[in-house]
Amino acid sequence: MTVRILAADHVITMDPENRVVENGAVAIDGARIVSVGALAELRASFPDSPVRLLRDRLLMPGLVNAHLHSGLLRGTAEGLPVWDWLRMYIDPMHRVLRPREAEAASWLCYAEAVLSGTTTVVDMWRHMEGAARAASAIGNRTVMVPYVGEHPDYDYFDRLDDTERLLETWHGKADGRVEVWVGLEHAFYSTEDGHRRAIELARKFRTGFHTHSNEADVELREMHRRYGTRSIQALEKLGLLDAGKTLLAHCVWLDDSEIEVMARRGVAVAHNPASNMKLASGYAPIGKLRAAGVAVGIGTDGEKENNNLDMFEEMKFASLLSKFATHDAAALDAWDVMRMATIEGARAIGKEHEIGSLETGKRADIIAVRTDTPRMTPLFGGKGGNLHHNLVHAVRGGDVDLTMVDGRTLVEDGHLKTANIGDLIADVQAVVPGLFARRGAWLAENAAGAVSPISSA
Repeated sequence: MTVRILAADHVITMDPENRVVENGAVAIDGARIVSVGALAELRASFPDSPVRLLRDRLLMPGLVNAHLHSGLLRGTAEGLPVWDWLRMYIDPMHRVLRPREAEAASWLCYAEAVLSGTTTVVDMWRHMEGAARAASAIGNRTVMVPYVGEHPDYDYFDRLDDTERLLETWHGKADGRVEVWVGLEHAFYSTEDGHRRAIELARKFRTGFHTHSNEADVELREMHRRYGTRSIQALEKLGLLDAGKTLLAHCVWLDDSEIEVMARRGVAVAHNPASNMKLASGYAPIGKLRAAGVAVGIGTDGEKENNNLDMFEEMKFASLLSKFATHDAAALDAWDVMRMATIEGARAIGKEHEIGSLETGKRADIIAVRTDTPRMTPLFGGKGGNLHHNLVHAVRGGDVDLTMVDGRTLVEDGHLKTANIGDLIADVQAVVPGLFARRGAWLAENAAGAVSPISSA
């Protein structure tokens, strides 16, 4: 056994008791954690192991971003509610997107993620062979969900044939860090034959299924028009809850009957507070979902609807939005939110036995957060301390200065080690003029934008 010890002033484990170890340490052997405890105890247990002591730092699990779209439209898709936003900005972009542009987006988005402490992302995007190459090189953990439109009106998206090829070539690669799930952009973007094939693929490859649902109120009316019932019941009727693991993004417009179905079927939710506020979609009933036992993770959504991938900022939004929407200042406290961004996010994607907390036997996905900043001052550890409050309500992703996945250091002293961030930025800057020009040309000939799946939009 070749064990090394990573130590800091505080270790936040996110274990079932939310244990915090003062003057704590994590012992790592290869890709896995072999012990967590006080530094003195680990020194005694592993006397010949080197110790890296991080002063004025805390260690915690890497964050899990449960819903992301890689993208290139930051700051260029603004001021519209979700269905008009899709029609005028997003779907026209998908019509003209090329593989090289899609890959450049993933490289930059994954770099942004690890620089701000996110070690796992669920990325719904296009041409995802490039995303797989990016994750392999940068070193993050990625659940790749191809953006699929399995309907003649949406044939400019990826198809399920593309998903099957990706499953055959990339699922489980990069030492298991790259997973492929089956997805649909939305139930609206597929025929019922497509629905059936999607779940058949998920079952065949024993993988999960991911889509958007209950994002806007007009969607509920459309689902009722098409299927005579509410959205979640419609997904159940269509067989879209029959994968081994189902993760639904947004789930803003739910009623109690839908929450009961989700709890009974083991459906998980990716909560996207910044996106839901920006696109005026509404507030998801997170308290009710969690009380029912539904696993709820936190997602940033894409760079175009956020407009960043900072999960610390997203934790703050999740807490504040819950308090604002329920008129309850105690709603969704800091520990709840931190669990959603770590261990509960891991449970939402079926990986809670591997990641999401610092515990013996789990993967060494670890981040270090600076505590010597104005945002973390004053700082009190121990019982009744304010570490968790500061992490949710004060810290930003730029306060992360070490990110590790499977025991491999990806970010050190705040700098990306596995790629040149300047080159990634330059690559995106080089490809976006052509993308915007093609999108602009298409919109000039199609002033009404893309076909909307919502008949009343």
